[in-house]
Amino acid sequence: MESEEKALICPIEIAMEHINRKWVIQIIRDMFFGKKRFNEFKEGKPNLSNKVLSNCLKEMEENGLISRETNEGIEYKLTQKGQALNKVLYELAMFTLNTDINNRYYDDENKKELKKVFKEILL
Repeated sequence: MESEEKALICPIEIAMEHINRKWVIQIIRDMFFGKKRFNEFKEGKPNLSNKVLSNCLKEMEENGLISRETNEGIEYKLTQKGQALNKVLYELAMFTLNTDINNRYYDDENKKELKKVFKEILL
């Protein structure tokens, strides 16, 4: 009975349960640039508390999206499972850059540069 119930849940919903929590996408995005230490995640995110960050990292590690390494301190990196989100994040970025509702967020030069950056990082 339990396996029948699980089969009825949409796989998109399951994925979103894991990545749609506050800060998770930003943390994953930051790790596409390489390994990060705890305080590096907080750069540019003044509203991200130590407790919330710690809980996010712990949950992401439990879900197999990231791993923790100890090399002269603790560093976090994306696992193969976490890196598999690259195409999803790339497509989300391209959707935004190609539709840019009311052209209020980016001018043409910004769009061009962001497309280049996301292509280099995520593909």
